[in-house]
Amino acid sequence: MESDVIVVGGGVIGLTTAIVLAESAQRVRVWSRDPAGDTTSAVAGGLCWPYRIEPEEQAVTWSLHSFHVLSELAEAPDETGVRLVAGTMADTSGWDMGRWGESVPGLRAARAEELPDGYEAGFHARTPLVDMRAHLPYLERRLAAAGGVLERRVAVSLDEAGREASFVVNCTGLGARDLVPDPDVRPVQGQLVVVENPGIDQWFVAAGGGAEETTYILPQPYGVILGGTAREGAWDLTPDPGTAEAIVRRCARCHRGLAEARVLEHRVGLRPFRSRVRLEVERLPGGALCVHNYGHGGAGITVSWGCAEEAAWLIVAGGEATRRPTGGRPG
Repeated sequence: MESDVIVVGGGVIGLTTAIVLAESAQRVRVWSRDPAGDTTSAVAGGLCWPYRIEPEEQAVTWSLHSFHVLSELAEAPDETGVRLVAGTMADTSGWDMGRWGESVPGLRAARAEELPDGYEAGFHARTPLVDMRAHLPYLERRLAAAGGVLERRVAVSLDEAGREASFVVNCTGLGARDLVPDPDVRPVQGQLVVVENPGIDQWFVAAGGGAEETTYILPQPYGVILGGTAREGAWDLTPDPGTAEAIVRRCARCHRGLAEARVLEHRVGLRPFRSRVRLEVERLPGGALCVHNYGHGGAGITVSWGCAEEAAWLIVAGGEATRRPTGGRPG
């Protein structure tokens, strides 16, 4: 297949970027080393809320666009894996609510009865909650329906992709550390526990600032995701039993039924954190134009559609524009 664009990376960032391009009549191939189910995206809890991502102001713009796209997808939850679920964000330290707080429909201060013991303030909202087990296959089907092609292929270099297409989009996440290379990309390890649902129908999160230990409870169709950790620089993907026990204890203080809930699964993922998301154009040595779209930290799902639109615009503009306001698809 001849291609206009090769997207390197098959997680949520790569797939959404490829979809926007393919649905804009671009001939797109995605090179992915791993099946989508083996990417960091598959481990994510799936809540649409900005977390551990910079620059903050631009992240809000990307997040709000993604919020609206995901809300539309929530109209068909069985197909897309996206539902609108109410919940409470109890710890917002280190984050200026700003436009996010003003723009999310129905977001308000949490009432006392919505906050577990030990939490004095927070915000309540109905937001998209994404089941990544269903959502990633949906994205792959949507890409195929738009004419895009997904290939299981390892990119030795970005210039290798540039020899096969005029445009390359680098959505390799943590892999960009070696592929670019970019030493500013580093892992923030997150460990989760999945348990049977004892009757929880709302999400709860307390994960402010740069804390290494967080608390979040995310009800999914297959169980409840309990978290978590945010350990910068940790590369280990092996679940730690002591950490898992501590996660369950923290979450059980918020919902007592979780203390006895049967454990279904342990997960560990590495968030691809960077001091600032890299969403910009670079000319590769061979002449192809490369749009970098990586470094989204713990907010890959939250900003996925907003960043995809901006990356696609840079492709359509041929690199002549450095950035445009997110919203609407390039034509």
